[in-house]
Amino acid sequence: MCTLLIVRRTARVTAADIARIAGVGRAAVSNWRKRYETFPAPVGGTATSPQFDLEQVERWMVANEKLHAVPEEDLFWRNLLAAESEPAEALALVGEHLSGKRPLPFPSLRPDLDALADRLGKSGSEGVFQQLWRRFAEQAGPRLVITPEPLAATMINLAAVNGGTILDPACGTGQVLHTAARAGAAQVYGQDIDAALARLAQLSLTVNELPGEIRAGDSLRHDSFPELTVDAVVAHPPFGLSNWGQEELGADHRWEFGVPPRTEPELAWVQHAYAHLKPGGRAVLLLPPSAAGRRAGRRIRADLLRRGALRAVVALPLRLTPSYAVNLQLWVLQRPSRTPQPHVLLADAAALGADTSGDKEILGRVETAVSRFLDTGDPTDPSFAYVVPIIDLLDDEVDLTPTRHAPAGTAGVDIARELHTVHKMLADLGTALPKSLPVLPTSAEAAAPPTVSVTDLARGGALEILGPIRDTGEGDFVADVPVLTAKDVVLGNSASGGTDERILQRIPLRDGDIVVPLVARQMVARLITEPGTAVLGRNLYLLRPNPDVLDPWFLLGHLRTGSNERLTGSSSSGLRIDARKAQIPRIPIAEQRRHGVVFRGLHDFNDLAQQVASLAADMARLTAEGLTSGRLRPTEEN
Repeated sequence: MCTLLIVRRTARVTAADIARIAGVGRAAVSNWRKRYETFPAPVGGTATSPQFDLEQVERWMVANEKLHAVPEEDLFWRNLLAAESEPAEALALVGEHLSGKRPLPFPSLRPDLDALADRLGKSGSEGVFQQLWRRFAEQAGPRLVITPEPLAATMINLAAVNGGTILDPACGTGQVLHTAARAGAAQVYGQDIDAALARLAQLSLTVNELPGEIRAGDSLRHDSFPELTVDAVVAHPPFGLSNWGQEELGADHRWEFGVPPRTEPELAWVQHAYAHLKPGGRAVLLLPPSAAGRRAGRRIRADLLRRGALRAVVALPLRLTPSYAVNLQLWVLQRPSRTPQPHVLLADAAALGADTSGDKEILGRVETAVSRFLDTGDPTDPSFAYVVPIIDLLDDEVDLTPTRHAPAGTAGVDIARELHTVHKMLADLGTALPKSLPVLPTSAEAAAPPTVSVTDLARGGALEILGPIRDTGEGDFVADVPVLTAKDVVLGNSASGGTDERILQRIPLRDGDIVVPLVARQMVARLITEPGTAVLGRNLYLLRPNPDVLDPWFLLGHLRTGSNERLTGSSSSGLRIDARKAQIPRIPIAEQRRHGVVFRGLHDFNDLAQQVASLAADMARLTAEGLTSGRLRPTEEN
């Protein structure tokens, strides 16, 4: 005789989920965990991204008057994930139910799904699917690359697809195609190498009763629409692919401008898109900045320019694509229907991200400048967009990075506006700087606490030591996201390593990680506070503290001391650093956190002071250039 044991899976939520359900910020959830001993303990996840039992959290929030009602969509989604743990499959099952293809295979959840659709009335199926799609996007993590909706809309508008046909050869869940269909496209086509995402894209169109056909497959190796020509191609292709098929596609008919080198997958996507255009049709692609300047692609870029295929390159502000640590670019191509034009538009919209303009305003200016240039040859906004003769770009590099071709000395910039913006920012920071001056620690006569090495902390489980990834000149992994380099750590920059960089292993950076260069003139350490999608580069140590026993800011502050600089430096060369030798005070976690508050205050103050110094230099430069060029003149008060 045997006993059947039935295990009920419970829905789990992250801190971000809890914050959305309760209508508060994530900081509030962190505060609840610290202040209330009764807050439910994590049931999964990691130390930096714990997961909690939804039912326990709901009961706690209601008992502590933090929540009056859980949104029905959140409750249904979490219960669905308790039954089907794969988010893409869970959403696909919902789409099939809503489209009438087949019932949801979990009978107990069908009434809840139908009730959600009924509550939304006429747009029920569409509305429910979109609500759950948003939750899926949050759940899917780094596997799902999403083009922000405002940017997707701008790409569709630049493609001028009104009433025409459109193709997205790397469509993912079909978000761009969905936007195009809503904007008036007569028919949309899509393909994606991920069969699960292609299935979702087709269901999204079906549920929303939009015209379209989506197929699964590798667009570069196995084009599902080889004979199709369309009015527009809009795509956000994957970056940095190493095994994209270069060896087997050497004689492919799509390489109209030259066979792309193995290290130039983006130029393969560019030519794939161009091959599907009708005469006069446009392609708009979102690409990494390395595609504009890598030496291996200069011949293809030159031919794109000579034959009038490439019409515009726009560098975007970082804030428009927050999932990446580099400023992405929009490439606009057009299959000429008449004599090729002798000019191309280069636009540095990244410079607009520093002013007070909103994202919609920036995208509106980009859209206006590019559209007018394509229609009239004049962008009419010289503050960031400028027309460059193609002949001037055909040098040994054929570098199309917009900042490299800006008019000399800000000739195309509205200096008065720029100076006003810098002056206002400097005034605001000047007011904030004294307020951010840290409170000095009090003097103490107690003996120095005992210390422990970073190596011993790792042995005891207080932290992990990852890396360093050695520079061997070759690697098994080609980064598909930006790589944080040692230079970035020293200079305090965002990850700048190209997405074609070969590294031996993929180590994503997390919130709370501390990165230390293996080679530096002095001990340098940096805390990752906005991890994004970057990965660890070569010759960097990564220290990953367990925040329950080792405060990250405490660790960072003590790593930077003069004594640790002497301990970690190599006796043979003052340039080599061994972070494992650093000695850290052994004190309770509560005291560590008090140290951490002091170190973080110093860090923020120093960062603010550096911003003030940088803006002061900008103000002096702009004022001098404006006065010498005659575009500014002193006032009577001067």
